[in-house]
Amino acid sequence: MDYQAFIAPLSKRRQPSAIRSLMPLMAQPGMISLGGGNPHPGTFPFVGMSIQLRSGETLTLDEQEVATGLQYSPTNGLPRLVDWLRKLQTTEHKPPVEFDVCVGNGSQDVLTKAFDMLLTSEDTLLCESPAYVGSLSFLRPLGCKFAEVSSDAEGLQPKELERVLAEWKDSATRPRVLYSVPIGGNPTGCSTTLERKKEIYEIARKYNLLIMEDDPYYYLQFGETRTPSYFSMDVDGRVLRFDSFSKILSAGVRVGWVTGPKPLIERITLHSQASILHASGMSQLMVQKVLEHWGIEGFLKHTDAVSGFYKSKSQFFIECAKKHLTGLAEWVEPNAGMFVWIKLSGISDSSSLIKMKAVEKKVLLVPGFEFFPNPKVTPYVRASFSTATYEEIDLALARLADLIRSEQKE
Repeated sequence: MDYQAFIAPLSKRRQPSAIRSLMPLMAQPGMISLGGGNPHPGTFPFVGMSIQLRSGETLTLDEQEVATGLQYSPTNGLPRLVDWLRKLQTTEHKPPVEFDVCVGNGSQDVLTKAFDMLLTSEDTLLCESPAYVGSLSFLRPLGCKFAEVSSDAEGLQPKELERVLAEWKDSATRPRVLYSVPIGGNPTGCSTTLERKKEIYEIARKYNLLIMEDDPYYYLQFGETRTPSYFSMDVDGRVLRFDSFSKILSAGVRVGWVTGPKPLIERITLHSQASILHASGMSQLMVQKVLEHWGIEGFLKHTDAVSGFYKSKSQFFIECAKKHLTGLAEWVEPNAGMFVWIKLSGISDSSSLIKMKAVEKKVLLVPGFEFFPNPKVTPYVRASFSTATYEEIDLALARLADLIRSEQKE
């Protein structure tokens, strides 16, 4: 892989930070540092910390651990946490090539840096349609164009991807990057099947694409086994994988990570050196302490419990949808994540219904037009079943049904 061919001119101009470059050297035994601007830990008022888990267990962080979390640290993450994440990726995905890891303030942090690394206003991004609105919010001001690839109940459609690339008139401007949320897609709740992933990866090889695998719902799959990732089949080193603890440990802890080919991870790390310096040390330390306490087996047991929770919520949501929305809307039952993508019958544009009338009826949903890379009128809405109680889900869908009936009569 010639990664230089993918990296944007602005990213190529980024150079290592003179101060950040000292971090590995400062850890060497006997090294006397007069170079870095680290504050003296003796001035920190914090000397210890304890974490109480929902299980009733208490984890104690001693003074040395807390001092490590409170001090400047390597840009790619606390070494022990990075080592744990390496073991997790190797155990879970068994990638066929060598890889590197960089921790960020949530996966959105490293995701946007990857966009900055790979795209300019002159580029076109291959993007599933509909797509994650959080990424679109970053990409639109960047000025890049979007080549939409349709998705359905089985995820991104390989034939559509092949068609878009085969019909591209100028190979010099043909997209080089494919962006996808392949599991529990946001907003659709649908997942790309293993068969389709294999087809898509072969298309990526044929047209020399990088795949940005944004996969925060990977551990929220409802089946007995998890569908393998693009990362697990990446024999070429053309996948950048983005994981997050937001949905499985805590959203507020803001710890996510990117995994992929070392030259690309090094470049993302340079972006972080020039922006956040490193992700929150204390957040990383909290996550590290819990993960080391659990081990990989305990972590996977925890994610199974979390996915089971959302599976139950999803099943109840679908039962309520059948009760209230049959004949008024269409949907596909999600197989992962926390979203349902609903098509309103007899309504061409869901925008005003959802943004105004639904709010008046005390129901919050997201109108579908927000999720399309290129603006379009759509009858779709996105619903999330993650935090509402069972009673609230039932009431919200009953209110939505009344709104649809009223709109159809007008």
